[in-house]
Amino acid sequence: MRFVKSFRRSRLQKQRQAPYVWGNIRFVSKNAAQTKEYSALNPFSLLTRTELPPEYRVLIDKFPRAEWGAVHTIGMLGQFWLDRHDGFRQFSAVLDEATDKALEGQVQPGEFAQWFAPRLNHFLGALNGHHQIEDYQYFPLFMAADGRLKGGFELLEEDHHLIHDMLARNASAANDFIRALQSETGEDPRKALEQYALEAKGLLKGLERHLEDEEDLILPLLMEQGEDKFGHY
Repeated sequence: MRFVKSFRRSRLQKQRQAPYVWGNIRFVSKNAAQTKEYSALNPFSLLTRTELPPEYRVLIDKFPRAEWGAVHTIGMLGQFWLDRHDGFRQFSAVLDEATDKALEGQVQPGEFAQWFAPRLNHFLGALNGHHQIEDYQYFPLFMAADGRLKGGFELLEEDHHLIHDMLARNASAANDFIRALQSETGEDPRKALEQYALEAKGLLKGLERHLEDEEDLILPLLMEQGEDKFGHY
């Protein structure tokens, strides 16, 4: 029995398995090696950038983070976005800490598997659902609202492709770890746990970069134009 479900995509998500285009780069989502190759060719890749490209910082420079909630009011939609992202950050930190304890031998592998599997399922599913809402509901509205930011939201959509690749690899690595625990051939689960930890830490690092850049695009836009035109989350 697998504790971690296969990461299955909805009908809309399945369309993302086809090749997609970033500039002149044709890339097919498959594995970590291809993701790294793509990132090496793309200077603004999620895996390599340290902030939004300058051309998409026009509003964050006008509405700097230090002034959010003090000089510039955060509305209900903006606060919901921040709360949702903070939830992902907190969940990421909990999973990361628990994985480190398992690697250090502070928690038995079987005990860790029972604990982390349902939580990982929840995390993967929640993140996947959040991205679907952004891609198909809000990002088109945001792009239409300010053409200067269109490329920035397209960059975030590309992030979503890479993150979904990472999510799939996380689920696969987690299931490999579970299988190693259940193996009757003497397979060492330690190696599988280490591979899972490697995939998980890559995901969490990329996710943190993505969440911050997304906030730097969305919150200033909501502050400048107001939230009413964008509806409710």
